[in-house]
Amino acid sequence: MVASIIRTIFAQPDTEHVFGQFHEVVRMLTRSHPKIAEMLEDAKDDILAFCGFPQQHWRQIWSTNPLERVNKEIKRRTDVVGTFPNPAALLRLAGHVLIEQHDEWDGADRRYFSEHSMKLLTANDEEVAIPELNAA
Repeated sequence: MVASIIRTIFAQPDTEHVFGQFHEVVRMLTRSHPKIAEMLEDAKDDILAFCGFPQQHWRQIWSTNPLERVNKEIKRRTDVVGTFPNPAALLRLAGHVLIEQHDEWDGADRRYFSEHSMKLLTANDEEVAIPELNAA
């Protein structure tokens, strides 16, 4: 029941409604599950971080499936090897799996995030002058 109430936060059409629903969910849970309401309030910034991205990205950001697939592939490859001679060997193998995944995502016909939607991330950004960099 609590999980379904929390999921309603993510089913909102825009940022304003997401924040409104978040506060409504916290208010509802304060009466019946005060510890959960407190935990949600403490994690508010993390839970609602997806609102800082374009709405076209929200669905991909909510899901951790791609990350889980990459982690599963790293686990599968390390299980095949079994024992590593040193930590650097493990790091090299995991790095190569990540490089392979990057190449696959980069060269695929159907991208996880389209080029057009990625341009939305920087469309409104203003250049910020950092004095330390200009002095260098």
